[in-house]
Amino acid sequence: MKHAGKAQAAGLKIIFFAGGAVLLLLVVGFLAHKVGSFVTGLTSTLVVLWVLFTIFTLNFFRDPEAHPPDGKKLVLAPAHGTIDVVDETDEPDFMKGRCKRISIFLSVLDVHVQKAPLTGKLVYHRHQDGQYLSATRSDCGTFNENVLLGLIPDEAPEQKVGVRLIAGLIARRINVWAAAGEKITRGERISLVQFGSRGDVYLPMNARLNCKLGDKVIGGETILATLE
Repeated sequence: MKHAGKAQAAGLKIIFFAGGAVLLLLVVGFLAHKVGSFVTGLTSTLVVLWVLFTIFTLNFFRDPEAHPPDGKKLVLAPAHGTIDVVDETDEPDFMKGRCKRISIFLSVLDVHVQKAPLTGKLVYHRHQDGQYLSATRSDCGTFNENVLLGLIPDEAPEQKVGVRLIAGLIARRINVWAAAGEKITRGERISLVQFGSRGDVYLPMNARLNCKLGDKVIGGETILATLE
């Protein structure tokens, strides 16, 4: 599958860097006469902490395959998480006006690989620097670093669907694997936001919603809406 293994590679990179830092600290501790005994006493604690960190990181960067449902003009959840906002808003950059918004909060326990919500063309990709407010705030997309992706569905080429990937308090990196002008397929891996974050989905005003507040959604599988 396209982009398979990229999330695990990112997780392993962090684990190896963390392990290297622990090993370096242990070596320095043994070599430094004054602090050697102190650091040596912490050896077992540091190793246990690194093992726990490794388990957490491998779990965080897990990347299950999506199994998209059959159906016409479906818009699927791009991310795993919990829907905590369903409203209307103005999105001037891609949607060019009033639209429906579904916002998904991703905790550190959720899968953080995002999947394509539909089959179509990625026609818009804009990165915006910003702050790193807590992703639990529904308005953090206004202030935080984010990436806005604009999609034109194959099954409804007259419509637009937007996806905004938002960094949170801990998340400091948004990796988008799909490029502007690229054809994407429903359920395909498109991005990774590291640690707690949020994903907003912008829909046309005439889209029929198939979700509600509090719903737990699965990226590339849960139906959010149907385009008219």
